[in-house]
Amino acid sequence: MPSKVKGAKNGADSQDPVPELNIGKGPTRPYVITDPPSTLGELRSPTSAKEKLAIAALVLAAATVRLYNLSHPDSVVFDEVHFGGFASKYIKGTFFTDVHPPLAKMLFATVGSIAGFNGDFEFSSIGDHFPESTPYYFMRLFPSILGVLTVLLMYLTLRCSGVRIPIAFLVSLGFAVENSFVTISRYILLDSPLLFFIASAAYAFKKYEIYPQGTWASQKALLSTGLALGMAVSSKWVGLFTIAWIGLLCVWRLWFMIGDMSKPVSHTVIEASRKFVFLLIVPAVLYIAFFYMHFETLTLHSDGAGFFSSAFRTSLQGNTIPKDILADVGIGSVVSIRHIATMGGYLHSHDHMLEKGSQQQQITLYPHLDGNNDWLVELHDKPNTPVTSFEGLMDGTTIKLKHVSTQRRLHSHDHKAPVSESSDWQKEVSGYGFEGFEGDANDNWVIEIDQDASVPGEAQKRVKALDTKFRLRHTFMNCHLFSHEVKLPKWGFEQQEVTCASQGKQHLTLWYIEGNTHPLLPQDAERVSYKMPGFLGKFLESHQRMWHINKNLVEPHIYESKPYTWPLLMRGINYWGENHKQVYLLGNAIMWWSVTAFIGLFAVLVLGELISWQLGFKILQDSKVVNFHIQVVHYLLGYALHYAPSFLMGRQLFLHHYLAAYYFGILAFAHALEIVVTYVFRKREVYGYVIAGTFVSGVVYFFLSYRAIIYGTPWTSELCEKSKWVSGWDYSCHNYLSSYDDYKNLETKQQQEALYPSHTVEADSQPTGSSISPDNVAQGALEDTPHEVLENAPEDIPQPDSNNEAQEFDVDEIMASPGLKKFIDQFGNELPFDVVKDVLGNGGSVLSVEHRSHTDII
Repeated sequence: MPSKVKGAKNGADSQDPVPELNIGKGPTRPYVITDPPSTLGELRSPTSAKEKLAIAALVLAAATVRLYNLSHPDSVVFDEVHFGGFASKYIKGTFFTDVHPPLAKMLFATVGSIAGFNGDFEFSSIGDHFPESTPYYFMRLFPSILGVLTVLLMYLTLRCSGVRIPIAFLVSLGFAVENSFVTISRYILLDSPLLFFIASAAYAFKKYEIYPQGTWASQKALLSTGLALGMAVSSKWVGLFTIAWIGLLCVWRLWFMIGDMSKPVSHTVIEASRKFVFLLIVPAVLYIAFFYMHFETLTLHSDGAGFFSSAFRTSLQGNTIPKDILADVGIGSVVSIRHIATMGGYLHSHDHMLEKGSQQQQITLYPHLDGNNDWLVELHDKPNTPVTSFEGLMDGTTIKLKHVSTQRRLHSHDHKAPVSESSDWQKEVSGYGFEGFEGDANDNWVIEIDQDASVPGEAQKRVKALDTKFRLRHTFMNCHLFSHEVKLPKWGFEQQEVTCASQGKQHLTLWYIEGNTHPLLPQDAERVSYKMPGFLGKFLESHQRMWHINKNLVEPHIYESKPYTWPLLMRGINYWGENHKQVYLLGNAIMWWSVTAFIGLFAVLVLGELISWQLGFKILQDSKVVNFHIQVVHYLLGYALHYAPSFLMGRQLFLHHYLAAYYFGILAFAHALEIVVTYVFRKREVYGYVIAGTFVSGVVYFFLSYRAIIYGTPWTSELCEKSKWVSGWDYSCHNYLSSYDDYKNLETKQQQEALYPSHTVEADSQPTGSSISPDNVAQGALEDTPHEVLENAPEDIPQPDSNNEAQEFDVDEIMASPGLKKFIDQFGNELPFDVVKDVLGNGGSVLSVEHRSHTDII
């Protein structure tokens, strides 16, 4: 029995696209007829001229907001450092490592290549100005257009889920000017493509729901959903949460289809099979295809391949991975020893000492091929003895390992590990001795071949290069040579710590021989090489590396935030700052907090309804109320699935990680405004529209008030200070000038300096490479600097070394200086050295003072 749709006779112009719930009467029970009315698709689609005109106005507004002054800033902003740089590498074919799937990055590279980018600009640092050869405007235009289309998709999604034209228009207009979405869609970042694909999947699935099952329209919508899901997950793994959302909605729908007695079971089985193919197989095929394109494009070896195994790297052109390696390893062999379980690389030493413990020579893991990775294998009781015959290394052989370049031997003793000193089960490993020294018993290591990890056959009995996996056990302390993801401090060049462990995970004690030479083996001796992996092997290893790197992004970041703060908009992210202007990612507080409040109110509402139902009261009797609950539950499920996993992640997180969940929250909130109009004020709908209009006016007002930190345009320090509703909104107001006239005067002065540079700086008076330090800046080394207060620079700014090399200071130590803090607050990143640029721009945890010439600074 087809359901009735109120207003259906009026066609697509009907203001009530919510049908009555269609209940069938079975022989023993009533059931829900799952097929929608045949007219619902037309009713919830933009077919009228008025609606198309409204859509055009909405798209125009979104385009105006997102494309405004898109060429500014003309320098690298925030994570354009990464994703612009990756686009450059795609164009040049240079391999790199990233934690995200490739699609969005390949799209940026494609747009850049079409616009004439040849990859010559590498997006090295935030604030680097673009050369004329870099079509950054067109590369930014791509995410901006996707941002505009995402606004359109929100409108169409709301219409498909039963929201009428006025409310869908108003909420989408509010979304068009939502500060955070505007900001992330203006730069070469992954967020805009990701949100576009997620929004496309949400729209396509909601469109699928409004057509009778099995029709051509429903199948097209379902296939479109699968395509969008594939592109979402191929841009960022966040797309997996979208797949989970769609999957749960399918389970929901299939549950009611099973109970629909008007349809045969075969129909349900066919529909379930169709969903499996379209929503799982299609995304998986796309995901794999994009990785295939990724590997086929990035064919040149680079340092970015250092995270991967040597076998993987052999597939890249220009690699220096050893091949035709002598298979037999024996006493007298010079070997390089590679760690298996981490990405640290090779057992390594160099002529630098530990600053803790024994203060003997450092032993580390180093990820690159290097002469300091070479070790001479000696018998433990015959050190410094020339070999006269080949003697292989068997399981149980006791050896010493002498570092070739420094002549110190691999050594361990009862000292705490330099970094893991709180772990009693880890002992220090060092390089000990000198040239001609025969060593001592603490240099002795027993080879223990791991039978399971080694290649079956001869490699399980004696050490063979590449094939044998072994441990090195210290004879005195009965601990094994060990490494893990812990890094040494700067005095250890941040290389990976090596210790001797009596406990710990067994796979972290496994090693194998990669490089191997022996003076007595003939040229025709057995040799081995890495087996070049095929696509499947590279695909699997790349995912292991991506997962490994992603979960280890745990270093604190100056602009990171915790997931529990996101719904309250406690802080944002500084993206860029220059010339007394800045770009700062901040959500639209009116929209943001309204969504958060609604989620809480809806939970209370549902709890009250459940209590009322238990007490015998009737609930959910009106079709509009039923649709409100269904759609809000759908969207809040999407919100939860994109938000809740953040609490399980140990990596550093930022506000932009909330935006996918927030998008679903806005869709749910739109239904709240819809129910206010159609049910709460059903007899005085104008009141509901006044509430909705007032809300959107507030959203627009907030956008206009904070547009300076979206577009990086002039603002005054007074207006900036007044704008800080929350203390965590930590954009710097001291950096702004006091009036807009000051910006005009500054611009005029800069133009004059550009025309007459000799009037401001006499470049010939200072030799290139001279030191510009906080000290000589304070003494007026730059005579005509536009910042008069430089003359009052504080005396307690830390002084650089006199050798003109880059010097680094600890942030906490430096920021404890009241004089410097006041100095930084006053000048922002207008300091004539790179202190504030590194803190506010790159978000680093270290202040880097770089000595540069006068001409470089100007």
